[in-house]
Amino acid sequence: MANSFAAQLVDALENSWPALARPNQLPPPGNWWQVWLLLAGRGFGKTRTLAEWACGQAASGQASRIAIVAATAADARDVLVEGESGILAAAPPWCRPIYEPSKRRLTWPNGAIATTFSAEEPERLRGPQHDAAVCDELGSWSRPETWDMLQFGLRLGRNPRCLVATTPRSTKLIHELLAREGRDVVVTRGSTYENRPNLAPGFFDQVIRKIRGDTPRPARASRRGPRGYARRAVEPGCVRPVPT
Repeated sequence: MANSFAAQLVDALENSWPALARPNQLPPPGNWWQVWLLLAGRGFGKTRTLAEWACGQAASGQASRIAIVAATAADARDVLVEGESGILAAAPPWCRPIYEPSKRRLTWPNGAIATTFSAEEPERLRGPQHDAAVCDELGSWSRPETWDMLQFGLRLGRNPRCLVATTPRSTKLIHELLAREGRDVVVTRGSTYENRPNLAPGFFDQVIRKIRGDTPRPARASRRGPRGYARRAVEPGCVRPVPT
């Protein structure tokens, strides 16, 4: 019995997120920051990072009311909650939340609750209060005012925090957050290449080749995005995806 329990404990530790994650997928140290902005290319592991942070906040008791905000309601449900790297997949069996799609709600065994929201409906964030939030693909939000509504509701607890994970894009909102780096925003930057061992070879054969320039000019331009953001987020050694 003791040996079986010890084996289960070792397995749980070896497969825990702190053991599996890369350093730039783990929360920044300190209590000074309010927003953790993760800028990284496609395939980096942004969704898994969002899901693990939300699960960690709920399981540890650091947060009891969590907002889960994505570009659309379908993205929140299909990617952040039910996706292969979403919350239901990331949560350990002993602390897996119950998902009620009709209520847009996840409830953990300890009573912590997360509610999904669409960035297309900022008014839904008018009223609800939260002590933590995760935001997916902020650069793709069709209504940036959703961010303001979310911030107005982040007023529970002693240190409400927000994790934003997005593909780098030249938007006003992302520039505003970058301007606050070092004050109340901590910025983590990452490259698609960092997660290459976990991605299908075809992903690099097709997507990376197109972004790096092995496609006709019109197609290449549409994928670069403003000022080359997308390319720098994909290439190795990406350091600061800010405009030049």
